[in-house]
Amino acid sequence: MSAEAGSDGADADVSPGRRHGALAPFAPVLTGLTALVCLAGWLQKQPCASAKFDFIETTKNACYTDVYPLYYVRGLSDGKVPYFDSFAGTDIQYVEYPVLSGAFMQLVAWLVRPFGEDARGMAFFNVTALLLAVFAVVAVLATAYAAGRRSLRTGLMVALSPALLLTAYINWDLLAVALSALALAAWSARRPALAGALLGLAIAAKFYPLLFLGPLVLLCVRAGRWRAAGRLLAGTAGAWLLVNLPVMIFAWEGWKEFYTFSQGRGVDWGSIFFFLQDHGLERVSSSTGLLNLLGTGTFLVLAAGIAVLAFTAPRRPRLPQLMFLVLVAFMLPNKVWSPQFVLWLLPLAVLARPKLPAFVAWQIGEIVYFFGIWWFLLSVSAQTAGADLSGTLSAVLSFDAPEGGISQDVYHIALLARFLTVLALAVLVVRDVLRPDRDMVRAGGADDPAGGVLDDADDVVSLRRWRDRRRADVPVPS
Repeated sequence: MSAEAGSDGADADVSPGRRHGALAPFAPVLTGLTALVCLAGWLQKQPCASAKFDFIETTKNACYTDVYPLYYVRGLSDGKVPYFDSFAGTDIQYVEYPVLSGAFMQLVAWLVRPFGEDARGMAFFNVTALLLAVFAVVAVLATAYAAGRRSLRTGLMVALSPALLLTAYINWDLLAVALSALALAAWSARRPALAGALLGLAIAAKFYPLLFLGPLVLLCVRAGRWRAAGRLLAGTAGAWLLVNLPVMIFAWEGWKEFYTFSQGRGVDWGSIFFFLQDHGLERVSSSTGLLNLLGTGTFLVLAAGIAVLAFTAPRRPRLPQLMFLVLVAFMLPNKVWSPQFVLWLLPLAVLARPKLPAFVAWQIGEIVYFFGIWWFLLSVSAQTAGADLSGTLSAVLSFDAPEGGISQDVYHIALLARFLTVLALAVLVVRDVLRPDRDMVRAGGADDPAGGVLDDADDVVSLRRWRDRRRADVPVPS
């Protein structure tokens, strides 16, 4: 590759359209299928909607959502503005989400004001669901675009996933998922500043997209794409500050609620620590400081391992591979792992490894956990022992919920089913990084369709290049 091809303007003669194939013919199909899945997800919530999301009904029918109850609990029904107005009756004094998510909640609260007082809560849920469905379509199309020539396959895997159907409307996560997918699509189109701006907005909606800066910078360093990395970081910082600064200046106490709340949370449902505290690590649940230390420390160790992998792999890892791995490294030791967090992983998982067997196994693990958490909470709410494994399987085979929910031991099985399938998928991605010939994307002749300026880039910094230089400097014996 020529010196010009090694600069930040590399491959300018190859348009993003040529590299990414033609998404346009598939867009109507992907849009329609995603809309149908989102409609099915909305219908799945209707048994609970008819009961105004009574908690017992939501756990029994596995159709819980935060959207409806938080409309009332976070003061939106009383006209309170997130971050600027506090509310009483809970340890949380302000809306505990990043600013862009709070702005989205406020927007929908304004939109439903014309409805009657008794109808506003359900209107708030329905309008939110409609907008989240639009974000789901955006996420699918952006992910398909970033996939390059495998756009249809990748888009279908996201659009038709059980995870999307079951978790789309639990919370507001699809806003950040769509923005993150758009950021990746912009990066793949070689527009790093725009990608950074979209990523900054995603971080303003949820914390987790901040993790993607690590893989982006690491791979830019390996490929010597310094200018692209700078534009990305500038765009990210600028967009994040644009959204956050006004609230930070005029509503500091409300703005920092998300960060103080996250720091002070204890072991939550879904976390591996919830399992470990009943298997020899009882101290974890009694010390938030120790919990934060263990979770953050484990993540930092895993992140360091991913950084080493980025520079020592025989071939530069594809961007979605590292993004997926760093997100898994964050989630596995996290003290909170809500059911809808699967949406964070979904686009990256299909881009990192668009193979069906492991993907299907992971989706089964997510389905098991999805029903497991609600049925376990049913037993906790009803203060019953819950069904054992035999009773749970018998109820499931009868297409019914276990009477009184499931026992904690059965819930632990569901928790481990998700944890281990995500871990297994990460291990397979690492194997693909170390053995590029087994990477389905690269086996088809592509390099890194989502990589943007990284696609087909030469290495500038890598262990292999350093070894080659050292060998070249060793004098040959005469």
